[in-house]
Amino acid sequence: MDILWTLLTLPYAPVRGLTAVVKVIAREAESRQYDPANIRRELEELDRAAEAGDITPEERDRGQQRVLDRLTGAGAGGGADTAATPARPPRRPPARRRAAGQARRMDRRDDPDRRRGR
Repeated sequence: MDILWTLLTLPYAPVRGLTAVVKVIAREAESRQYDPANIRRELEELDRAAEAGDITPEERDRGQQRVLDRLTGAGAGGGADTAATPARPPRRPPARRRAAGQARRMDRRDDPDRRRGR
């Protein structure tokens, strides 16, 4: 069966290969984007450029804010105080348990006589 499946899906092999390559590239890009060494290097370059006079202190602050926004996931133009927090699914109330002597309320559909046609 594996040989037959392989032969039938052979035309899709380039698509599967391309998908695998794209996943590897995306994973590597994400790891580099959030790598602490790269983040520190970016912040140090901003500080060096500001000390050398290549950029103004305001430009340095904006660059630092862009790096921090990228880390916290804040949207474009948002400050650190408006950082997006991950949405939580709504919390369901805990299931209520019946007390030892409490019987289950019978619905008309649960009535055994009704099901038998009586």
